[in-house]
Amino acid sequence: MTVRFLDTSYIIALEASDDQHHEAALRHWNKLKNNMPALVTTSYILNEVATFFNSRGHHAKSVEIGNNILNSPSINFIHVDGILFQNGWDYFKKYEDKRYSLADCISFVVMEQLKIKTALTFDRHFEQAGFSILP
Repeated sequence: MTVRFLDTSYIIALEASDDQHHEAALRHWNKLKNNMPALVTTSYILNEVATFFNSRGHHAKSVEIGNNILNSPSINFIHVDGILFQNGWDYFKKYEDKRYSLADCISFVVMEQLKIKTALTFDRHFEQAGFSILP
């Protein structure tokens, strides 16, 4: 079974019509829908997405996206617990030469743990960390 990590930048690009990657995300998502892979994301990704839309005055959109993520049978939602947080924090500390966010580092740890090789993202940090990205 194909598994992909679902990142903040991809979700925002899908949902924000003014995002620079909106059209690319829509085209890619429409192709994916025919053969939907299993998706994995985390509570830190949901936090980033909810904060992004809410901070721009789109509370209802923020709630809608959050509910879609939380209730989707296609998405394995991983709550960042203390152990995962610490692993992500250790990853973050290890790469002082990179501009990774803590959410990125937690995502990388999840991908490594679950042996996920590809992320749905427009964030080049995933490539920098050794993963493939789509679209």
